[in-house]
Amino acid sequence: MKLSFLAAQTPEAQRARRELERRYGAVPVEEAEVLVPLGGDGFMLETLHAHLDRKVPIYGMNLGTVGFLLNSFAIEGLEERICAAIGVDLYPLRMRARDQRGAVHESLAINEVSVFRETRQAAWLAIDIDGICRLEQLVCDGVLVATPAGSTAYNLSAHGPIIPLGADLLALTPISPFRPRRWRGALLPSRTRFTIRVLDPEKRPVSAVADFSEFRDVVRVDVWEDRAIACRLLFDPEHNLEERILKEQFIP
Repeated sequence: MKLSFLAAQTPEAQRARRELERRYGAVPVEEAEVLVPLGGDGFMLETLHAHLDRKVPIYGMNLGTVGFLLNSFAIEGLEERICAAIGVDLYPLRMRARDQRGAVHESLAINEVSVFRETRQAAWLAIDIDGICRLEQLVCDGVLVATPAGSTAYNLSAHGPIIPLGADLLALTPISPFRPRRWRGALLPSRTRFTIRVLDPEKRPVSAVADFSEFRDVVRVDVWEDRAIACRLLFDPEHNLEERILKEQFIP
């Protein structure tokens, strides 16, 4: 099995990489049949973004904190674990943002696309769903669109719903909404196209963020699921991603 090991910059991850390479050998990333990132969820997201065009399976091992997108770390039996692993295909969100100067920025998000206020004043946003205005004015700190994999991350912290894998849904979740007070977001089909329009960009500037790519002073943000791209993650059967997402819904 041709493996390529990638490691976060922490001493623990670097030591693990050296030991795994001694044990199993390693090939350059371009020749790998499986990528094995070592680190936390942040490093896993970096790995996914860096290799979206390679269509190579990724079996991550957790040497960070939460490790929601990773398997537990162990030196022994790695090849056997990879062979027995369950594959999950994740489809990223594509974000296209236009700023006040007219420049257009594009980026992909595995977890979520978020729109945030930049100053002390709340953002004033309008939200269109498939070209129809569904919310004429949302006064808030921001709003986000989350994938099922990302629904347990920032979306959950913002009191958004957890989405099971395979549900073909995306979460639209407000961040600290002021008006309308009772609006708590929506679950929409994965084929939905979201448009977030900034109503007062000069006085109330807004940033758009796709995972960790940020663009400031935006006036319009379009978001949709890009089914032309798939990230294939591998998980141990007893700790597969679907089971983790299910368990998150029953944590007291």
